[in-house]
Amino acid sequence: MWPIPSDIMSAPQGSLSLRQYGASPGSHAHTHFQVLLGLDGVLELEVQGRGQRIGTGQGCVIAPGERHDFEARSGSRCLVLDTAQTGWAACPVQPARPAQALALAHYLAQALAQPASLAQHYGPLLLLDAWRIPGPASRRYERPIDWDQLTHWTRQHLHEALSVAQLAQQVFLSPSRFAERCRDETGLSVMQWLRSQRLALAVQLRDGGLNVAETAQRCGYQSPSALTAALRRLRPH
Repeated sequence: MWPIPSDIMSAPQGSLSLRQYGASPGSHAHTHFQVLLGLDGVLELEVQGRGQRIGTGQGCVIAPGERHDFEARSGSRCLVLDTAQTGWAACPVQPARPAQALALAHYLAQALAQPASLAQHYGPLLLLDAWRIPGPASRRYERPIDWDQLTHWTRQHLHEALSVAQLAQQVFLSPSRFAERCRDETGLSVMQWLRSQRLALAVQLRDGGLNVAETAQRCGYQSPSALTAALRRLRPH
């Protein structure tokens, strides 16, 4: 019988393991991708408030920063990959080739128990290859940007000189790809979107009675006069 893990928070990135899940250890998050593929039993999983069941041959890709919890009342055995490989950001939640992924998972589960096995070296990339959508002509899968969550994070950091790269990092995209998706999905450039967040928070704080100087500082304006000018452009009368 495999021991019930506490879903080790500091698992080495790029490591494969075989885990037997049971009682919930509590909600948590990682700084890396965590990929699960069911071998036996059913794992009840909740990721960012969304429920999911992982049975035999079913999987889940949990992105960095996504809070998750799990429970397997009758036990569940899964192959688990903890990895910093950014290729997982473009993968669907479920493996694109489930039969191939499950066969590979069974092989890796056996290989991990063998001394001097190459499973740890080659297994993560083979699993990625079985998971992602095949073919150069296939439409690229991308996880949706959670704009509400990004807005919340941004408003907590508006006093800083935020860059496109910093915002892109929050949604696990390259700066160039984030800039493309920002324009496609919001109709604004990244800097225009950022300015809109500064102004929206400034209006909220000023309407709540905060003075101009403090509002300017919290929203990242260079001076109270710069904030006043921005508010005048928004409210000319």
